[in-house]
Amino acid sequence: MNQISRVLVANRGEIAVRIIRACKDLGIESVAAVSEIDKDSMPAKMADRVICIGPPSPADSYLRPETILCAAIGTGSDAIHPGYGFLAEQPELAQCCKENNLIFIGPTAENLRQMGNKLLARKIVKKYSIPVIPGSEKVANFKEAHKVVEKIGFPVLIKAAAGGGGRGIKIVKNPDELKITFETAAAEARVAFGDETLYIERYFSNARHIEVQVAADHFGNVIHLGERDCSLQRRYQKIIEEAPAPSLSNEMREEIHKAGVTIAKKMKYENLGTVEFVLDQDSNQFFFLEMNTRIQVEHPVTEMISGVDLVREQIRIAADHPLSLSQGDLRLDGHAVECRINAESPDTEFQPCPGRITQWTPPQGKGIRVDSHCYAGYFVPPYYDSLIAKVITSGADRSQAIERMQYALENFIVAGIDTTIAFLRFILNQPDYRNGRVNTRWVENLLSQQFSNKK
Repeated sequence: MNQISRVLVANRGEIAVRIIRACKDLGIESVAAVSEIDKDSMPAKMADRVICIGPPSPADSYLRPETILCAAIGTGSDAIHPGYGFLAEQPELAQCCKENNLIFIGPTAENLRQMGNKLLARKIVKKYSIPVIPGSEKVANFKEAHKVVEKIGFPVLIKAAAGGGGRGIKIVKNPDELKITFETAAAEARVAFGDETLYIERYFSNARHIEVQVAADHFGNVIHLGERDCSLQRRYQKIIEEAPAPSLSNEMREEIHKAGVTIAKKMKYENLGTVEFVLDQDSNQFFFLEMNTRIQVEHPVTEMISGVDLVREQIRIAADHPLSLSQGDLRLDGHAVECRINAESPDTEFQPCPGRITQWTPPQGKGIRVDSHCYAGYFVPPYYDSLIAKVITSGADRSQAIERMQYALENFIVAGIDTTIAFLRFILNQPDYRNGRVNTRWVENLLSQQFSNKK
């Protein structure tokens, strides 16, 4: 049994707060690894100890595995929790932990390598007889890309093999766009990921994004904790998520759950992970998209309907404990919705709006949860993701969860910076959203219509 008495939290913002709280619940000390600009952040105030890991730029602090490793060793930490983003899905950090007798609170380095490269992930999942989106292996040049597209037809997605978080994806709708888009995608992938490897997938214009939360321990036990619908996206970034996914037949729901568990079992996965699928609403078929080998931003909606603390479960699994429940123990109750609030201005094409928060009054009430690292007087820095809070509401059914979300957003007061609260309220009031008639392009289309109507 691994003993964890002190955890280095190698992240920032709301997820760092979330991890520190889970550590406190388990009686474990926490060390906040912070950049210079985060020295006065909420995670720094909450942790038992703070260590500065470098300048504000992520490349000089949160993205340096050797610095994170030295911080953990120097503070006598037993384990490192990477949160999400930054180094969470980089096998180098997990491997360094293993070589230095530190516990990585996440999957194994091999798991990270298997699913981190999207091409390799597709190849692995195909062997498990799970449907994969029709597409290609590595595409080296435009001529190869043209042959692939001739076979699967337009529209297609050109993707970076090393991409993630919605980055490195481009839609090609017709032959005239293919050459320039392919060359642009390769150049962008090289700059963003240090790897210009591309592949091509069929693009489904009427798709939903469904993901399955899985958990696996070191003893071969694997369970799912239901699914989430993450179809509401802007530029491939999720905006609103909910659990369970609305308008799924029981048969389809069970098939997707089974596929998620099968993938985790076959690849001998450990810890928490999310298996993501595309559901083509026109053919009513689902396809494997990718696997996120970390805690997800949207994990609270699963917690709200399952009653399971997923971050606590991560830490327990890493400490060699078996899963705290079996599949038969799982009870999913009610419905939950999450809205991501960003420091962005919808009126200026969602430009980030860093600055000092002069008023911060989060909503309160039954079925309302707010995960955030912000407070009145906090300065939102310009160096990181613009997420400042997640509002999660739960109810007996979807309608009640949405009503509580509307109330929560109406009563969330933030001053000093621009936020996306009003935009989220606008989405919630759309009849198509209320009736579940959405897809992954719905938000973009809605914005286009609104823009056209203003002309």
